[in-house]
Amino acid sequence: FRAIKTPEEIKNLTVACDIASRAFEKIIKDIRPGVTEKYVAGQVSGVAHSYGSMVSFPTIFSQHGEIQHGYPSMNVLEEGRLALCDAGAETMNNYCSDNTRTMPVSGKFSQRQLEIYSIVEECHDHALDVAKPGVKWADVHFSVCRLLFDRMKELGLAKGDTEEAVKAGAHAMFLPHGLGHMMGMDVHDMENLDQINVGFDEEVRPNLEQFGTNCLRMGRRLQEGFVVTDEPGVYFIPALIDDWKASGHCAEFLNFDKIETYKDFGGIRIED
Repeated sequence: FRAIKTPEEIKNLTVACDIASRAFEKIIKDIRPGVTEKYVAGQVSGVAHSYGSMVSFPTIFSQHGEIQHGYPSMNVLEEGRLALCDAGAETMNNYCSDNTRTMPVSGKFSQRQLEIYSIVEECHDHALDVAKPGVKWADVHFSVCRLLFDRMKELGLAKGDTEEAVKAGAHAMFLPHGLGHMMGMDVHDMENLDQINVGFDEEVRPNLEQFGTNCLRMGRRLQEGFVVTDEPGVYFIPALIDDWKASGHCAEFLNFDKIETYKDFGGIRIED
């Protein structure tokens, strides 16, 4: 079963990651006001092809980071906004990488952007500390969700008991997707077998009822040789804010008036 990668496969995956890293180094220099989203995304493809590779999926690049899969438009990059790039390379042996970086168009984060970025970065690093063979990936995911919710409380965006809030799914206001997925010969490895058969097993079953948690692609116990992405994010999605505020969903855990002031923020994701 392809879930456990051999040393040779790990080597191929590392090559794919190295190529993607070179692409990100290139676009960091290209991101500036006045350049189009399409232009920057095109540089990712150019770097991948120049190393005898190709992109592992159509590059996601957008100033609307709150749209998790926002593809590049002909809109120009604007001063003060954030640009999110989710991209990867695929080697000639068909092994894939998948990374995300979120960068300020002006070259420097605002204080508000830096606060949210630092939270996502802390969540990303926390997952690395918690994840190890024998640990359920679902437990890693929810550990990240609790940390994220605690930090949102510190900013005044959330309130109440963190454990109860995460049980109720209140964290999905900010993180409406899972922490990561298997990676290998597909960027979402073996996804044609269905995520229930890849990311879950008889011990750990998916929760398909709760918003956000139903997008967790991976929950099973980690094993040596698994390759899994680590991709926390924080998003401020205007339609979701409006919907939850109007219905009062999780109102005991969310400060909607403060959240309203972030409707123009976009989103931040870090993925490795």
